[in-house]
Amino acid sequence: MMRDQNITIIVLQADISNRLDIFISEKRGITRSQAQRLIKSGHVHVNNIVESHGYKVKINDVITIYSPDEEIEGIIPEPIPVEILHRDEYLVVVNKAAGVVVYPAVGHRNKTLLNALLYHCRKLAIAGGPLRPGVVHRLDKDTSGVMVVALDDNAYYGLAKQFENRRVNRKYIALIYGDIKGDYGKITMQVGRSVSDRKKMSTKTRHGKEAVTTWNVIKRFGVAALIGARLETGRTHQIRVHFSAIGHPLLGDKTYGKKRVIETDGIKIAFPRQMLHAETLGFKHPVTGEYLEFSANIPEDIKECISKLPEV
Repeated sequence: MMRDQNITIIVLQADISNRLDIFISEKRGITRSQAQRLIKSGHVHVNNIVESHGYKVKINDVITIYSPDEEIEGIIPEPIPVEILHRDEYLVVVNKAAGVVVYPAVGHRNKTLLNALLYHCRKLAIAGGPLRPGVVHRLDKDTSGVMVVALDDNAYYGLAKQFENRRVNRKYIALIYGDIKGDYGKITMQVGRSVSDRKKMSTKTRHGKEAVTTWNVIKRFGVAALIGARLETGRTHQIRVHFSAIGHPLLGDKTYGKKRVIETDGIKIAFPRQMLHAETLGFKHPVTGEYLEFSANIPEDIKECISKLPEV
């Protein structure tokens, strides 16, 4: 197999329902065991997610095989400030700042959350693969808020199972465009890879996965609303995609909303990033079984934007 570059393959109709390891083996001319090693080591991503070797590929899946030349050879600990809400020998809970990438990748090998955590905690779980050790969920670069990272392999698998079985309490705060109807509601729309732009997620997709977001209005501003949102599922960009789909994109979201500046009462208000904050995260400790819940206050940049909006 050529290993001098990353390879991206889009699944066609003729390839659907193949196991991922068989698909990789056939497309790259390697044995199934070699394909399985690539998958297990985290070198194969399906729609930007690491799947098991038994995953059944679907039409329009975007499969990327990462070259070892592009692999992060080792995460370098860096003395980057990070707000740690809880730490024990098994896991660490942080309040991730907006603008921070969670794990190293090509283009941003350092100054990530994992670089910081390795410095502060001295270890990370091995599970999760060489590209994102200990990471059981993530927040987008421009989303702030509470995250948990495993420092121990047993903790990793225990946390991953809770996320998979939807036993994690996740509450977000978002500032959305427009005056949404009703004080609360539920958005039930499948989320999958966009047909027109493979770099984006969409509710208009051929092979989406179930996605459910419940929401409630916290405060109205006429041109915008501050809402609380809870994830019943955890699809990529779920909240951003769901609110965009119902006509109320997140303010500052350059991918799904493009409402980065609004004008009200003759005043222009700029939103420097997507107005999304992971406020609360609750889960059972994967080793002790104790229920833990952590919260992080709305960050100053979102507060500042709120302060500029007109009272209703």
